[in-house]
Amino acid sequence: MSESITLSELPRKQRDRLAFIEMQAWFCGDVSRQNVVSRFAVKTAAATRDLALYRCLAPQNLAFNDNRKCYHPTTGFTPLFDFNTERVSTWLSHGFGDEEPLAWNTGIECSITEQLSRPKLNHLAAICRAIKQEQPAEIEYQSLNGKSTRVIVPFALHNNAQRWHVRAFDRKANEFRDFVLTRITSVTPAGDAAAHEKSGEDDQWNRKVELELVPHPNLERPEPVILDYDFDDTLVKKVKVRAAVAGYALRQWGVDCSESHTLNPREHQLWLRNRAVLYGVPNLKLAHGYEDATE
Repeated sequence: MSESITLSELPRKQRDRLAFIEMQAWFCGDVSRQNVVSRFAVKTAAATRDLALYRCLAPQNLAFNDNRKCYHPTTGFTPLFDFNTERVSTWLSHGFGDEEPLAWNTGIECSITEQLSRPKLNHLAAICRAIKQEQPAEIEYQSLNGKSTRVIVPFALHNNAQRWHVRAFDRKANEFRDFVLTRITSVTPAGDAAAHEKSGEDDQWNRKVELELVPHPNLERPEPVILDYDFDDTLVKKVKVRAAVAGYALRQWGVDCSESHTLNPREHQLWLRNRAVLYGVPNLKLAHGYEDATE
């Protein structure tokens, strides 16, 4: 087997199997040929080739255990793939693949708080089709002010960890807005979109703001928070977000956005130190403490 082969040259399905081999070994302590066979429903010979290929690409990562007939990660293990925490946590908790939900079980108990608000899949699918086709959609919408019918031009989805939203141009209000997906009760295609209704014209969506988050100044012991959020020596975590979702993000993270960090540090362990960067962001009323600003 050629040692000059790279991941990018391999078919997608084979890269998926190699990624599984790495995750199974790294997080579960071992991986076997039978693991690959069970997870992907491939022949034993194909699983053998995948394991051999992985060892060719990362010869320092796996060692064979003769007694257990499996591979385990070595002390010099270095990931071949660039996994992110979200993908790994989903794999540990759900074991989902790219196709249907799978019955693969890592054997590691993992509990994730259920999201109570879930959009209906038929409505979500209709909105996604409208996004992909850049088409308006007529929706029936239930807001806290009542029921309405309106035509929107959707172009993006956003999950604020509590609810799913769709970002869209609202013809009734003649502006870009967020709509809660669970409050949409019907979706119907509605013609063509005008140029001014498309995502490139949404200033708040396209504007990026850099938030400077620091451990709350009133914390008696900031050390745990420094570990929680992986602060470096500067004790400043800079995070870029879209202006359109800044209020959601700050609320989700529990950041104290008051000017003089007046909120309870046990409930709000981070403080936004550069609140001026958020000038003109319309959804800041969602952020904890931002209403204390002097206009």
